[in-house]
Amino acid sequence: MSHFADYRAHTGSHPEKFFKSTLFQNQHLLLGLNCLEPGQTQSVHAHAGQDKFYFVVEGEGEFSVGAEKQTAGAGLVVWAPAGVDHGVTNTSDKRLVLLVGIAPAPGK
Repeated sequence: MSHFADYRAHTGSHPEKFFKSTLFQNQHLLLGLNCLEPGQTQSVHAHAGQDKFYFVVEGEGEFSVGAEKQTAGAGLVVWAPAGVDHGVTNTSDKRLVLLVGIAPAPGK
């Protein structure tokens, strides 16, 4: 296993739902990419016992965390504490690429 990865080699798309790719996972952390094409949404959901962050690598989207909503673009970090509802919609005309971390990793 390499300890280095170029995120661009892990991007992609699905016409019917957003694209997910796992970069790394162990019992402590899941690190991956979510790619949302214009108009695609990751529905509002929560992770019991798991914190999550989104780092916006490319594009722009509208994020919700609890009752708060905000548009975030490249370079911004959005954090959702364990048990707090969160989701994102790509509101732009370009792909939204998110580096996503969940800790502890799902299923661990």
